[in-house]
Amino acid sequence: MAVYKRTYRGYEGVLTSAWSRFLIITKYAWRGVFGARFLTSFLVACCFFPLGCAGFIYLANNLSFLSRFNVDASKWVEINGRFFLTFLTVQSSFAYILTAWIGPGLVAPDLSNNGLPLYFCRPLSRTEYVLGKFSVLFLLLSALTWIPGLLLFGIQASLAGWEWLSKNWWIASSIFLGSVLWVSILSLIALAMSAWVKWRIAASALILGVFWLGAGLGAAVNSVLHIHAGTLIDAASLIGIVWSDLFGVTRSSGISIEEAWFALLGFCVICVTLLNRKIRAFEVIR
Repeated sequence: MAVYKRTYRGYEGVLTSAWSRFLIITKYAWRGVFGARFLTSFLVACCFFPLGCAGFIYLANNLSFLSRFNVDASKWVEINGRFFLTFLTVQSSFAYILTAWIGPGLVAPDLSNNGLPLYFCRPLSRTEYVLGKFSVLFLLLSALTWIPGLLLFGIQASLAGWEWLSKNWWIASSIFLGSVLWVSILSLIALAMSAWVKWRIAASALILGVFWLGAGLGAAVNSVLHIHAGTLIDAASLIGIVWSDLFGVTRSSGISIEEAWFALLGFCVICVTLLNRKIRAFEVIR
C-alpha cells in the first residue's frame, strides 16, 4: 500500500496472549492437513478398533450373556494391562502411518520457499515455531492413542466397579505416559526429516526407514557380535520394552529398562539438534 495515500491504520484488535501464539501456526497448518480427503477417511478407519475394544470390554463385564451360548469366557476374557498394551500397539501403528503421511509437509514447504524469515520477523521464536508444528502431529496422534485409551479405561472402570479401579488405576497412567512418549518421538522424527529433506516422498521414506533400518541394523549387530547392544538403535524395540514395563508384561530383551529410556532420550536429543541446525531465520550458502 502506498504511504502517500495515508490509509494505513495500525492493528487495533485484541492481541493474542504470548504463551499461546504458537497455536496460530498449528491452526493454519491444520487447514492444509485436513484439506486432504485421505486424512478424514483414515481417521474414521482408525475408530473401528477402539469401538471393537469397547464392545469387548462390554462382553467381558457381562459374562452371563455369553453363558447362554455355552461359552466359558472367564478363561480368555480379561481386561488387564496386556489388553491395553495390545490396544496401544495397534493404535500406535496407525499413528506411525499417519506421521509418515503428514510429517513431511510441515517444515519442508517453509524452507523451500524461504518462509522462515517471515515467521521470525514477527514475535515468534524458533522454539515457538517448532512447538507450533509439533502440536499439529501431537494433537492428531493423541486422538489415536491415549485419548481413546483413557476412554476405554473409563468404560472398564464404570462397568467393573470401584474394586477393579482401585487395583488397576496404574493402567491409566501407563496409557498416558506410553502414548505421550511414542507420539513425541514420532513427531520429533517427522519434523527433523521434514526439515532436512525437502522432497516429500523421500522424507516419508526416511520416517519409515528410521524404524525399519534401525530394526534391521540392530538385529544384524546382535547376531554378528552376539550382544544385545544393537537393540539400542532399534526405536521400535525400545518402545516395546518401555511399554512392557509400564503395563506389567514380561518381556525378554537383553537390555535394562533404564538403558531403553536413555536410548529413547538420545533419539529425541538427536532430532532436536537436527531441528536446531536447520530452523533459522537465515541460511548461509557455501
